[in-house]
Amino acid sequence: MTAHTPRTALYGAQFAADPHAHYARLRDRGPLAPVALAPGVDAWLVTDYHVALEILRDTDTWTRDPRRWQATQPADSPILPLFGWRPTALFSDGPAHARYRQVITDSVGILEPHLLQRDTTAVAEQLIAEFAHAGKADLLAEYAYRLPLLILTSWYGVPDPDIDRISTAMNRAFETSSGAAAAYADLVAVVTEQVADRRAAPRHDLISAFLGHPAQLADDEVVRHITLTLMAGHEPTANLIAGALLRMLSDDRYAGSLHSGAMTAHDAVNEVLWNDPPLSNFSPHYPRHEIVFHGTPLTPEQPVLVSYASANAQAALTPAESESLGGSYAHLAWGAGPHRCPARQPAVLMAVTAIEYLISRLTDLRLAVPTADVLWRPGPIHRALTALPVEFTAV
Repeated sequence: MTAHTPRTALYGAQFAADPHAHYARLRDRGPLAPVALAPGVDAWLVTDYHVALEILRDTDTWTRDPRRWQATQPADSPILPLFGWRPTALFSDGPAHARYRQVITDSVGILEPHLLQRDTTAVAEQLIAEFAHAGKADLLAEYAYRLPLLILTSWYGVPDPDIDRISTAMNRAFETSSGAAAAYADLVAVVTEQVADRRAAPRHDLISAFLGHPAQLADDEVVRHITLTLMAGHEPTANLIAGALLRMLSDDRYAGSLHSGAMTAHDAVNEVLWNDPPLSNFSPHYPRHEIVFHGTPLTPEQPVLVSYASANAQAALTPAESESLGGSYAHLAWGAGPHRCPARQPAVLMAVTAIEYLISRLTDLRLAVPTADVLWRPGPIHRALTALPVEFTAV
């Protein structure tokens, strides 16, 4: 493919307004399509379900280590906060990945489901109390975004003065804009301070659990894994909650849900994971050597992303395939293969609990604007609302 081949921009308001129309056109070009993640940052996007599974599972041909590609990028590239190499499970393979992932799964495993439900319900009640008297709210800013933030920072023991700083840094890093690199650097600075504090005086929190793990991670490895799990645990979960609430408030099939209808919060969450996964395009892979992949020549300097959203939309699974891949959970929103998300069950439990508690307290929730007027944030990675305005009877 020549340098003049047109690439579809996965950023900007046009893509955010209707990504599925773009995915459909990209699929017409084959299972691998040329895209741009930011101005001047080119990549390839896997749009086919079975080809996505192929790349996610093939660790012999593909690596998650981006350093050969990263050497071709400027240091202030807006995509590096999400794609730049760090000593974490996300950007490693083989034994190094297994070591890092074990630390994450063991630490997350401390959080038993009943404790997660307890904490989610407590934070949900706190947040609802702040706007219930008003009869209106932005459920994204005032509920969906703050709930996982407060829960995660509580588990990590982050002091209150740093919570807003962390929130701002994570939000800007996902935007892949000109301020993304500075935002990520600020997030690392906050976490570095917290890790140094726990090294000197351990507590009963997740930062101390990472530091005390038998894998004996170095401080920088702990810092990078804390930033990774904060970003991966907060933004996608917030967008999952908001996306499911939008579906329940705008889809007639959920009209009875606020009064124990047939379609449940769990149904809405699963539909979002299939149709508008919060991480729509991710899992950057790099060929270990020059290859021809489904007719496209590739080099190790070219990132290949998986479009979970496009692959899910394209999937036409036979009953046997669906059953073997998990039935209604055969979507790729959590990835697949050795890098499959290790915290998918806590994320779903948090989202469903938050939604169920909200609709049990505010039983006549309704959108305050027409569904067509609800806007989406631009960005190549996520599927995220800009706001979710609602009205209800004041409590």
